[in-house]
Amino acid sequence: MKQQPKSEHPLRIFSGSAHPQLAVEVASLLGVRLGKSTTRHLPDSEIHVMIDEVVRKQDIFILQPCCAPVNDNLIELLLYLDAFRRASVHSVTAVIPYFPYARQDRMAKGREAISARVVANLLECQNAGRVIFVDIHNPAIQGFFNIPVDPLTAIPVLADYFRKPEFENSAIVSPDVGRASMAAKYAEYLNLPLVIMHKRRTSFRETKVTHIVGEIKGRRPIIIDDLIASGSVLNQIDALYQQGAQGKAYFAVTHPVLLPSALRILMNEDRIEKLIVTNTIPLPPEKLNSKIEVLSIAPLLADIIQRVYRGESISDRLVLS
Repeated sequence: MKQQPKSEHPLRIFSGSAHPQLAVEVASLLGVRLGKSTTRHLPDSEIHVMIDEVVRKQDIFILQPCCAPVNDNLIELLLYLDAFRRASVHSVTAVIPYFPYARQDRMAKGREAISARVVANLLECQNAGRVIFVDIHNPAIQGFFNIPVDPLTAIPVLADYFRKPEFENSAIVSPDVGRASMAAKYAEYLNLPLVIMHKRRTSFRETKVTHIVGEIKGRRPIIIDDLIASGSVLNQIDALYQQGAQGKAYFAVTHPVLLPSALRILMNEDRIEKLIVTNTIPLPPEKLNSKIEVLSIAPLLADIIQRVYRGESISDRLVLS
């Protein structure tokens, strides 16, 4: 890569404290040095950030997935945006591989906050010039912003894993109607049949599969989703095997939130072969096991950052393209 043009506004990559390893990888691919900054968590739980070098008139990309602790990472990002603005940068782009509060994107009941809209407002108020995120839960969140937003997809990164002879007799499975569009992109990319599971929510945390559309009999299921948190999707494979699915199931999920309940199900369910995820969220050693395989999105982010910086098209990388 390393094709940065000469410019009066140098390209700089900075990182918050949420996922510095990903930022280091992106900066390396771009052939630039990772910017120096410091985040401190004070005794009273406040956060203090400091940019440790001159950034005047530079084009800044600050990488910070807002995973757990969500609120700390979000506030840290907002503070960095403020610090960059006060340091007289030319532009600042917030690269948020995992966007916070994306599942709170509407009023499902009266008197609820639309939290994703609140986050969008906060980013704009802190003068983010552009926002980049990956496989957001609802692509319509892009419309919450009045600034440029690039909704990227990791589908090619994950789908390429399944370009092997052992998956020729598989089917792409959407865990619900809401993921059908995403699953259709996988199916088209891999030239595999599409199966959609219909489910009914029985509580805030539990759902039940009511019926399945598509032919799964005799095929290995590859279940896709944008994120996996409590692991309810892992519990829904019974319906697939009742309809004749064969072989151990694979899951392809962009964001591995992976709460303890999901890890328990994953390890105890013999019909699950592997969970394929990306590194939009850092996985600590205690969450890693033989059933989890992590693919890097650093090449995707580096490519997009370079294209944005050089004013080139990125339409082939967008989730809606």
